[in-house]
Amino acid sequence: MDILKQIAEELKLRPEQVQHAVALLDDGKTIPFIARYRKEQTGSLDDQTLHTLSDRLTYLRKLEERKEEVRSAIAAQEKLTPELEKAISDAKTLVEVEDIYRPFKQKRKTKASVAKARGLEPLALLILEQRMNVDPLREAEQYINPELEVPDAESAVAGACDIVTETITDDADLRKRLRNVLSMRGILTVRAVDPEAESVYRDYYEYSEPVERVAKHRVLAVNRGEKENFLKVSVNMPEGLGEQIVTRTYVKNVGACGQLVEACAVEGYKKSLLPAVQREVRASLTEQAAEQAITVFASNLRQLLLQPPMRGAVTLGLDPGYRHGCKLAVVDETGKVLATDIVYLAGASPRMIADSKAKLTRMILNNHVRAIAIGNGTASRESEQIVAEILHEHPDCGAAYMVVSEAGASVYSASKLAAEEFPDYDVSLRSAVSIARRLQDPLAELVKIDPKAIGVGEYQHDMPPARLNDSLTGVVEDCVNAVGIDLNTASASLLSYVSGIHSGIAHNIVAYREENGAFRSRRELMKVPKLGAKAYELCAGFLRVRTAKNPLDNTGVHPESYAAAEALLNACGCTLKDIGGDLQPLNDTVSSRGYTALSKELAVGEPTLRDIVKELQKPGRDPRDELPKPLMRSGDIMTLEDLKPGMELVGTVRNIVDFGAFVDIGVHEDGLVHISQLANRRVNHPLDAVKVGQIVRVRVLTVDVRRGRVGLTMKGISQENLE
Repeated sequence: MDILKQIAEELKLRPEQVQHAVALLDDGKTIPFIARYRKEQTGSLDDQTLHTLSDRLTYLRKLEERKEEVRSAIAAQEKLTPELEKAISDAKTLVEVEDIYRPFKQKRKTKASVAKARGLEPLALLILEQRMNVDPLREAEQYINPELEVPDAESAVAGACDIVTETITDDADLRKRLRNVLSMRGILTVRAVDPEAESVYRDYYEYSEPVERVAKHRVLAVNRGEKENFLKVSVNMPEGLGEQIVTRTYVKNVGACGQLVEACAVEGYKKSLLPAVQREVRASLTEQAAEQAITVFASNLRQLLLQPPMRGAVTLGLDPGYRHGCKLAVVDETGKVLATDIVYLAGASPRMIADSKAKLTRMILNNHVRAIAIGNGTASRESEQIVAEILHEHPDCGAAYMVVSEAGASVYSASKLAAEEFPDYDVSLRSAVSIARRLQDPLAELVKIDPKAIGVGEYQHDMPPARLNDSLTGVVEDCVNAVGIDLNTASASLLSYVSGIHSGIAHNIVAYREENGAFRSRRELMKVPKLGAKAYELCAGFLRVRTAKNPLDNTGVHPESYAAAEALLNACGCTLKDIGGDLQPLNDTVSSRGYTALSKELAVGEPTLRDIVKELQKPGRDPRDELPKPLMRSGDIMTLEDLKPGMELVGTVRNIVDFGAFVDIGVHEDGLVHISQLANRRVNHPLDAVKVGQIVRVRVLTVDVRRGRVGLTMKGISQENLE
């Protein structure tokens, strides 16, 4: 197999793109580095395509490795025929390779292996030939051997049939055919373990659907219902079809031997083949569903991490609660904690609530708070009501609030990292700080939390842990490197996601900074213990030194391209001092001469030259600043009871799943825009229509107060002018 050619065909890429990308990956280059600084070699492949390419490369190499192991194992038994060699070479999946290897695998003791040890294999082969004039009982007489526990002809025939049955069930082509038929024509059937039991799986108590049409999120739902012992799930072959396929494959005639083979085929199908392919098809359904869920989770995480920061705003984080009160933390524009406190805004006496409201008001006014982040957990709605009242009573304070997801805040606050960062605060106050900071700069704060705990996925606890972790970690790395990191303010957590920097080096960078003061240049990174030339090459372009003597150190221009950047400036009559200022001469030069001619003159690739020009024009730019700002509120609070069908509201997309998008419209429960209601056109997947964090205009369709459910639509509603 030509792996590179296959990847190029599957991903619809040019062979040289794949060849260069694989060479870079094999050389230890990271995906963010390749995507940003090796565009000429890869034809400007983006990070998501590179991740897909890398995953496929890993699988196909593993497949080739397994094929070679199987070839060697069969050859060692002197049974490797040209036909087997071709079958192994043509296999497209690991499952197919294992099917081929199955007859040659060293098995534990089986009826067939016992029969072979008793010398009955020739009789089994004779029965499989199914010659019309052969009487199996008469032929079996010559295999009678009491010493080998074959006392009579009937025992010999029974042993031979065990061998025939195993031969049929080990047939790789037959297993593949049955698996394909079950995938295309099978029925997924779900029944309740106890039809009277109340559960969230009631919709599946009497449910069936063709396997090839079952939605991936339903596969995960019924799997979980089965795991929790509410559902019984099976994948069923159409009545009689499986037996028909097996018998037509092996039964040649209706003679005595043919009847034995038919009996063996039916028994092997029912006891071995059908259960095996049922397991395999369900495993395939689960794998595909999990991969889809991971893709959605990764996309949601990407959009959440790239939410625009609330720059320059003193922010109050409010972690709601009843019995233990609401924890408060005010942080300044840089995230430094200014004040903390605890108030009681829900579940307390009227007097205590009034006193707490007064204390909260003073905290907002005295610290000149401009943004308030309210966690969406227990007592969130009551806390929001008090905050809204304060803002109405003090309209000149200029503050606004936003209810933010507090998913993962408790995980972070109880972590070793939080204890190191805030040794003087208890767990609850650390949560309030985290909630405030995740509104100020979602990326910088959320990287401290296990991505699986951030709460923008579905069924994440049912996913293959390693695959989920690799995917989500890759997303975090892509986001961190796309934004660029301030070398002198970044935490070790944030630095550890920078290309080429692992956790140990990240902590060494922070330790060096604490001991020697702020970095004065990128080059100074080379003084950090264990950060060598290779790590420097991979990380330097993603780290910003805002006060560096060389202005290029505060751009996304890689040090390897500094000479080209300076030559470009010189060609335009500009200097390094002009970076970020009036670069009209640069713009005029690019317009008049064009990128192609300039790239040849400066001996730098055209994609790299385009990136250099962007960075010179906007040094230290943050791509998140170009996105719509978060939707802040200061108006009246609504409850589910206030909602009426037909109302139009503005909300924020909080989560996306296979069947739709959940939108925060300012009531306690997020409303669901079903996939069929996302647009006037057909939407194949919600990710094609909306993104996490997007501000949207919706209309209320249904309100179910008892179940806490709101149905929304975006059909026929203009989404313009929402930024």
